[in-house]
Amino acid sequence: MRDLWIAPAVPRPVSLSPPAPADAARRTGRRWPVPLLVAVLLAQMAFAMVTTAVRQTPTIDEPVYVGAAAQYVHEHRLRHNPEHPPLGKLVIGAGVALADPHMDPAFSGDQGQSGRHLLYESGNDPWRLMLWARLPVIALTLSFGLVVFAFARELAGSAAGLAALALYCFSPDVIAHGSLATLDVPAAGFVLTSAWLVWRARRSPRLHVPLAGVALGAALATKMSTLPAVPVLMVLAGASVWRTSTGGRRLLRAVAGAGMAASAAIALVWAAYLMVDPWLRWTPEQHVPVVHGLRGLLVRLLPFPEAYRDGMRVQFGLENRPWQGFLFGRLYDGSLWYYLPAALLVKTPLGMLALWAGGVVAVAVVRRLRPVAPYVLAVPLVLLAAAMQGARDFGTRYAVFLPLFLAVAAGCVLVVRRRVSVGVAALVACAAVSSVRAYPYYLPYSNEAFGGPGRTREWLHDSNVDWGQDLGRLADRLRERYPGERVWLVYKGSGVPSFYGIKASDPRRVPVREVRGLLVVSDSAAAKATGRLAALIRGSRPVDDVGHSITVYRR
Repeated sequence: MRDLWIAPAVPRPVSLSPPAPADAARRTGRRWPVPLLVAVLLAQMAFAMVTTAVRQTPTIDEPVYVGAAAQYVHEHRLRHNPEHPPLGKLVIGAGVALADPHMDPAFSGDQGQSGRHLLYESGNDPWRLMLWARLPVIALTLSFGLVVFAFARELAGSAAGLAALALYCFSPDVIAHGSLATLDVPAAGFVLTSAWLVWRARRSPRLHVPLAGVALGAALATKMSTLPAVPVLMVLAGASVWRTSTGGRRLLRAVAGAGMAASAAIALVWAAYLMVDPWLRWTPEQHVPVVHGLRGLLVRLLPFPEAYRDGMRVQFGLENRPWQGFLFGRLYDGSLWYYLPAALLVKTPLGMLALWAGGVVAVAVVRRLRPVAPYVLAVPLVLLAAAMQGARDFGTRYAVFLPLFLAVAAGCVLVVRRRVSVGVAALVACAAVSSVRAYPYYLPYSNEAFGGPGRTREWLHDSNVDWGQDLGRLADRLRERYPGERVWLVYKGSGVPSFYGIKASDPRRVPVREVRGLLVVSDSAAAKATGRLAALIRGSRPVDDVGHSITVYRR
């Protein structure tokens, strides 16, 4: 029996002394490339966004948000733009406050007039003010890149995190809208952050469930279009708590976890309104439609301030208006359910599309990744389905959450096999090259299959191509190439042409035969041209292109 006795294993003592210099150097050598590559990717994105922001004149929506942000900072009143909650505009307002613009307290125009008055009629420098308003959004966009990296790294390792971050940093849509004083990218980033924190709650729910609720509340306090994500994230929060619980109270704890996340989100929305006005004074200065039926019931049941509920009523009213769309050269009334998928097909780099598709398949099929599928895919799927039902076919900015979530999914392709890493790297490089080639014209980007940014106007319009961003470039072009020539201008945007030194007349107010010289038309206006404007364009010869968003014709 002695021969069968096995001595118990004696554990080796664990050394608490620091590693030898050679070991430390090897470990540092393995780790330093990852943070360095993260910094390089974010630095190139920052360069692209800042240099783009410096050159772009105000887009159609920006003056409204900047004007409302200035009112928040200086008047502490909820007056204009109730259709969007205040948090995103408070972010913009941080830059506006640093710019310290001159305000005209006697001005009493509507929200569109208020923004233009602040920029062009109050003694402020619109170039400087717009840059300061855009910088906080740029900083927030860069921080969401860290969330993309961290989420993908947790799922599939550092290489996956870097691949996901690269796709995010080179996304033309994210660069284009992340460099503007608008709300689309901030709202999408907060939703992604909430989904990531809910996923992390599978291990430590006490910390991450409340944080996920705060991030969700930040999304709701930025754009109301994020509301469809609430039930999905509540279910996922409950599921994460369920996974960490044991015993007969698992269901009760799961429900409590979801309720905690919801409570944190609601509190954050109220906090955003209280930051603007601690007394919550609210008197609508624009028409608020009456909403009936299921939508009306939903609005009444929301546990948010009255200004938020009125904003939802305004949004429903906007959905009922007769909008026009433009897709693949066709001008139409109403909306098309497939508009957003079709527009994304045009405006996403081809390598990125391939990796998105591979990421969706990998997350859905690979056994190791299946638990994360609801966290990475369910939220963007629900938001996309809701956006596809909207009445305004104006741009892929309504689905800008997809480049964030699908970048994380795409990084997970590296889990499949080691041999795919070369293909992933090649596709990331293709997407990066396509994006860099578009610099600095990210708003009108389209991929090579559709002819690139110079031909996007043939397929799409509005914020996909021309959102009023190139008025300053047009002024420079007219001074450099066409000095002293008669200019006829049809500009679709919020800028004031005369401020930039453009002396032009509206060709639609005179007989066609009197229009001679240069006819300058925003591509969004040309896409929807009918009647006299269409006749003017047909009888003219295109001679120049400004920023791939404005066409100069010779008559």
